[in-house]
Amino acid sequence: MMDGAAAARFPEASARALGDENLQAALRLLGEGFQARRTDAVERFAAFEDARDAAVAAKTRTLRHLDRHLETFEARCREHGGVVHWAETPADARQIVLELLTDRGVRVLSKGKTMVAEEIGLNGFLEANGIEVIETDLGEYIIQLAEEAPSHIIVPAIHKTMPQVADLFRQHHDQTGAELFPRRTPADLVAEARAVLRGRFLEADAGLTGANFLVAETGSSVIVTNEGNGDLTQTLPQLHIVLATIEKVVPTLADGAAILRVLARSATGQDMSAYTTVSTGPRRPSDVDGPAEYHVVLVDNGRSRLLGTPAEEVLRCIRCGACMNHCPVYGAVGGHAYGWVYPGPIGAALTPALLGVETARHLPNASSLCGRCEEVCPMRIPLPKIFRYWREQEHAARLNSGRMRLGLAIWGWLAARPRLYRLATGAAMRVLSRLAGRSRRFRSLFLASGWTQSRDFPAPAGRTFLNSWKQRS
Repeated sequence: MMDGAAAARFPEASARALGDENLQAALRLLGEGFQARRTDAVERFAAFEDARDAAVAAKTRTLRHLDRHLETFEARCREHGGVVHWAETPADARQIVLELLTDRGVRVLSKGKTMVAEEIGLNGFLEANGIEVIETDLGEYIIQLAEEAPSHIIVPAIHKTMPQVADLFRQHHDQTGAELFPRRTPADLVAEARAVLRGRFLEADAGLTGANFLVAETGSSVIVTNEGNGDLTQTLPQLHIVLATIEKVVPTLADGAAILRVLARSATGQDMSAYTTVSTGPRRPSDVDGPAEYHVVLVDNGRSRLLGTPAEEVLRCIRCGACMNHCPVYGAVGGHAYGWVYPGPIGAALTPALLGVETARHLPNASSLCGRCEEVCPMRIPLPKIFRYWREQEHAARLNSGRMRLGLAIWGWLAARPRLYRLATGAAMRVLSRLAGRSRRFRSLFLASGWTQSRDFPAPAGRTFLNSWKQRS
């Protein structure tokens, strides 16, 4: 479990990340892989923008009447033999899951991918109470072996290079007979993990999954995976527990289908994920497999407090990871620098709401406000606007430094005097342009060392935007 207090140490953690050669090599996959695949997937799907609009509309309608849809979900789930549990806090959620497991004598739990479990610190809590937790998603399994937290929402081990994964498997698998695998290629490593995990699925007394969304009209939970581990986790054991936050509910299956049309395209560049699994209650007498019990634990943990606030739209997030795949800050420092469960732009927007601005105030400032995250977000979440909101809260609480407050005061004084502002910025641009010389770049710059210690600062063009606009007009 990540310590939430680590979010307050973003400046130090990001500086270390910039100097980590292995991490920098791993992060190059963002541009080489995810960005290009998303672009291709969107270009193949002519109706992508219409699909985005439908998905956004579905989630917006849901949030407007969230209480009603949650009550409907609970009623339908019970009609199909399921049980719904309400958890206001992480402690409540952990205790509910523990009691479900201990009351049934569970000692081994297979677990599908779920960020909510990371958020509430479930694994460490269960292990401290004598229950072994087996991560079955390949990325989660890798970081479980490494005893690390996820660094990405959909690719938890993106910070690991292939040689590092091979070393981990060598340390942990050689006692299982997996030494027969050559470990030459990614496919070899996948085959090795599959051979080890297949037996663990059969050992599990219970299975726990997350939910990409919950369907109110049917009382169903829906997960998407590319490995099939989610299906094995929820159908082989006698007990299936779904762990989800309250904003995951949607009114109808049609609303869920609208989200599916944009989810995989935004996340991995696929038209659809390999597996889309709908679960509705425990197995029926005519079913050949499935769990005897089906429980859904609904976690609030501060979500309801976001409703009606300027940050409410962050609750539309479908955890696709597109924002971090395209974020220059995440691409430079990775996920662990953010210090908590949700990294990248979505973490910068959500973490202050869940941990408090006092703890997470650095995260909304870790953005150039370039808007790329909002541009690629399938749910059109106005992330830069939410960053500005949290920055305003930080400033109002006087949490930022005296130097920052002085700089903002000077800028505000100038900005309120347009003629003086144009004169001052125009003079500054001309001076910097001359100082840059032929290279047109600064290797070091006063008051900008945070930028220039890791990359050059491009020189200004020599005239301001307002001057260029006036000339064109």
